[in-house]
Amino acid sequence: MSGRSSYSHIHKIQKVEFMHRNKFDEDTQLTPMKNRFAFVTAIVFAVAIMIAIALSGFILSSTAVAQQQRINSNISSSQGTNSSSNPLPLKTIFKQVENSVVQITSKIPTTTTATPNPLNPQTPNATVLGSGFVYDKQGHIITNNHVVGDAKVVDVTFIDGNRYHAKVIGSDTYNDIAVIQVSQNASKPQQRHLLSSLRPLVLGNSSMMDVGDAVSAIGNPFGLSDTMTTGIVSGIGRSLPVSEGGEFSIPNIIQTDAPIDPGNSGGPLLNMQGEVIGMNTAIISSTNTFSGIGFAIPSNTIAKIVPVLIEKGYYLHPYLGLTLGDLTSDLAEDAGVPVNLEGIYVNTITKNSPADKAGIHGSTIDEFGSKHLGDIILAADGHNITTPDDLINYIGQQKSVGDNLTLTVYRNGHAIDLKATLTARPSLIPFLTTRSAIPSIHHLPMRPPTIPTPHP
Repeated sequence: MSGRSSYSHIHKIQKVEFMHRNKFDEDTQLTPMKNRFAFVTAIVFAVAIMIAIALSGFILSSTAVAQQQRINSNISSSQGTNSSSNPLPLKTIFKQVENSVVQITSKIPTTTTATPNPLNPQTPNATVLGSGFVYDKQGHIITNNHVVGDAKVVDVTFIDGNRYHAKVIGSDTYNDIAVIQVSQNASKPQQRHLLSSLRPLVLGNSSMMDVGDAVSAIGNPFGLSDTMTTGIVSGIGRSLPVSEGGEFSIPNIIQTDAPIDPGNSGGPLLNMQGEVIGMNTAIISSTNTFSGIGFAIPSNTIAKIVPVLIEKGYYLHPYLGLTLGDLTSDLAEDAGVPVNLEGIYVNTITKNSPADKAGIHGSTIDEFGSKHLGDIILAADGHNITTPDDLINYIGQQKSVGDNLTLTVYRNGHAIDLKATLTARPSLIPFLTTRSAIPSIHHLPMRPPTIPTPHP
């Protein structure tokens, strides 16, 4: 949405006439010096008028440029440029996006072979309600993988009450993202009208969001359609475990205090310009209802993965094959390394993984139960690493399968570089394929130094 204004500058220039009257009176006796003074004065006055005209033209031109800059700025904003300026009223945001947020209905199978997951309480023989939002004019809709699970076809209901069948065309278990597509039956007038009227939401730049930025969530909590809640970004750069064992995690998660509940899963988290900066995914709660902490998959992750899901139906994640731990001063002192050394220690290595082939050393425990630290990772491709999330987020956002990764590690008092070639992650028991309305993490994941941290 952009406003337009116009400015009209009218410059009226009065003609100034200098008339020399030949009066044969006492003035006719002016001295030559006075005549010269009058002539110079007239020239100076004329030059002043010319300068004023030139300046008025300059001012008009500058105003026009400034106006064009404002128009260009509004166009850029409407195309998805995040900006904290000119926030829209909440009711305007809601009206702007309400036709693009849908309710998704799917059925939980009566039987399942999936391993029970504490992040995904399941209720067999139930209809699950979730949310989603329009991605493009071809009928693609984005939602959570745990909303559609192993279903092949789901129902999509728009705000006008019209319901359509949608096919699940791609899913990413590791980032809990799925893409569905409304049936494109050109022979049905209702289908043709839907596809012509779709209004895709704009994906904003999630990396521009910071703690304290205002956000709003739109979805269908507890089946109450067309619901908006508001809050702020309460944390950034989180890692959210995607499996019971904590082997893998979703990087760069956005934490928010905007209330989200069962049914909000898959719905958009919006900035104050109405752009999608995240997709609501999980909460921390002991009651399966909102308790103040929710998580959203960042829009930059969505923008990276969704086109691949549309094209291939799957997304291959880069894999290193190790677990990590925070380096504390106590661990550093026990290991005989500088207590002020900043880095993370390698806990375990998966056999034949890229980390193993690169020669990275894991930690060991002796017969007396004492832990002996392995390599301490200081940097990845020259980027300082001070927490496990730093490495998880870097690989998740910047690397692909087949890329090389140079790790700078501290070993035996020296820093050395080790190069690993990332491969595709091994198969994983599908995360949240037995669906719930929203995954609930009963306890905030803790990372004591003796407990390994998940890694992509």
